[in-house]
Amino acid sequence: MVDARSGGAPTVLRVVLGKRLQDLREKAGLSFEQAAEALDVTHATVRRMEKAEVGLKIPYVEKLLATYGVTDAEESETFVALAREANRPGWWHRFRDVLPDWFSAYVSLESAANLIRAYQPHYVPGLLQTEGYARAVLRAGMPHAAPEEIDRSVALRMERQSLLRRDNAPMLWAVLDETVLRRPVGGAGVMREQLDRLIEATELPNVRLQIIPFATGPHPAMYGPFHIFRFPIPELPDIAYAESLVGAVYFDQRGDVSQFLEALDRMCAQAAPAHRTAALLSGFRKEI
Repeated sequence: MVDARSGGAPTVLRVVLGKRLQDLREKAGLSFEQAAEALDVTHATVRRMEKAEVGLKIPYVEKLLATYGVTDAEESETFVALAREANRPGWWHRFRDVLPDWFSAYVSLESAANLIRAYQPHYVPGLLQTEGYARAVLRAGMPHAAPEEIDRSVALRMERQSLLRRDNAPMLWAVLDETVLRRPVGGAGVMREQLDRLIEATELPNVRLQIIPFATGPHPAMYGPFHIFRFPIPELPDIAYAESLVGAVYFDQRGDVSQFLEALDRMCAQAAPAHRTAALLSGFRKEI
């Protein structure tokens, strides 16, 4: 589990390279202390590199590869190139004025995932929000923010949505509580536009939406929203994300993530089938 309030949540490529460094060290039969001695640093520095808590200094990477017995020049050069890429800011870095560290990790995970599963009891997921809906949500969530900050935050949210249209777009499977569709956000016009967007989204091959009606009663995740990310990278485990008012927590231990997965699977079974979602959304739209 990583508490992202400290800004320590890892980016995807750093996690992958950290795990590869750990595998190489263990394969070489070296301890943290022995690896640290080669770098003339403390063993804590090596631990933090493997846990993706710090950036990867290229001289350190090169020295560790040599220490771990990586003699193939092409393999070493590839690893170093990936380390340089891991240190390069993502596209979202230009929004750092409105992007807290704990959410920067989320955007990185979202961009690298091939499956994003979510439960949302309050709002439409950010990847499916219209600009008007997003602006109303952000104003409510940041009541003291300047208009310019709201504009930048909306722009960031709109740019994130481009990943659903790229060639290797991830699968988005979201379960929405009926509350999401009945809570008036931004006025009737904004809500109608938002429901139209959701209806359109149900026709996308990489989007699956399900709605949990009030009538089904309680379900396993009434405590709050969460996301689960799955990746096409062997070294990267499923990661669950839960957010609060002041930060977020990322869970990567199998036992923790499995509880989120089980709750979501139960909710998917409890929710209306995905093929009925468009009709349900149309019904909600007629009531506005």
